[in-house]
Amino acid sequence: QAGPNDLQTKADRLVQMSICASLARKFPKVTIIGEEELPTDDVTEDLIEDGHCEEILKKPCPAQYTGIKEEELVIWVDPLDGTKEYTEGLLDHVTVLIGIAYGGKAIAGVINQPYYNYEAGANAVLGRTIWGVLGMGAFGFQLTEAPAGKHIVVTTRSHSSALVNECITALNPDHVIRVGGAGNKIIQLIEGKASAYVFASPGCKKWDTCAPEAILHAVGGKF
Repeated sequence: QAGPNDLQTKADRLVQMSICASLARKFPKVTIIGEEELPTDDVTEDLIEDGHCEEILKKPCPAQYTGIKEEELVIWVDPLDGTKEYTEGLLDHVTVLIGIAYGGKAIAGVINQPYYNYEAGANAVLGRTIWGVLGMGAFGFQLTEAPAGKHIVVTTRSHSSALVNECITALNPDHVIRVGGAGNKIIQLIEGKASAYVFASPGCKKWDTCAPEAILHAVGGKF
């Protein structure tokens, strides 16, 4: 019988193969980098997504990006952000991250929450997609300010250290929220549940940060 880590590995691989192979087929000149080292040219057709979102395509492209060539873009993919929480059944922490970088900077991103509303009952809509582009804004959620006069920090749930805790203590926050996943932490910020994300430690990779950074910047935040 497969354990949670085996299931996580399978989920990681299937999601990344689907995303990267679908993007590679649509945009063959784009550089696509996923967390897992997997082929994109040997993927079964049932994993290929060839649809598109009319709502997004109707929006005008910001002027600064109209002249970009396909080969100048890099797409960073984290197929399962919040891995530890996934194996522990904390599904609301889990996100799928797709970030787009140009000239070494994050310019657009997608944060998908596949299990959003999973505890809200049978009639709830399961899952949501948050996306944003610099110069256009961010969509798929309600942008909310953190409570006035409150300093609320969001930080790691499963990768803490003495240094991380010391930095948080030095900020003298009113409250500390500990959750899994870089994408989930940025969601805490843009939905007003926290005012700062603190993780004073190496470990985050570009597939962790590209999409969240782009969305945070798109709404006026700083990363």
